[in-house]
Amino acid sequence: MNFRSKQVEDLDVNLTPLIDVVFLLLIFFMVSTTFDQKSELNIDLPEAQGEVKKSENQVLEISINAAGDFYINENKLANQSIQTLIQELAKKIDRNNQQTVIIAADKNTPHQSVMRVMDAARRLNLTHLTFSAMKSGE
Repeated sequence: MNFRSKQVEDLDVNLTPLIDVVFLLLIFFMVSTTFDQKSELNIDLPEAQGEVKKSENQVLEISINAAGDFYINENKLANQSIQTLIQELAKKIDRNNQQTVIIAADKNTPHQSVMRVMDAARRLNLTHLTFSAMKSGE
């Protein structure tokens, strides 16, 4: 009788192909992903007819959502007070006050919020104000 014990082979999984596939998927999703700049702000702009005008000066965009919250260049302000708005605008404007201020207000924005932005711009002597709108589908 032969009582030799059988030698058990160690089983190991080769992870190299799995890692290769994961890296290929990662590279594919990094290359094929696009980012929408306005995706974090839900603003439904009113419609208007007219020409699209390009500005030569530096642009400062103030967005107002339907709840009346203010965003300066997509950065949300801490509150809706005019003092906060004036302080943040003063930090962003250049010294010669030649910046174009674009007010992008949701069509359901309270009128008081738009007037607050215009008042803050007037107090800082910003004279180049314009409103953003979607071109109406005719």
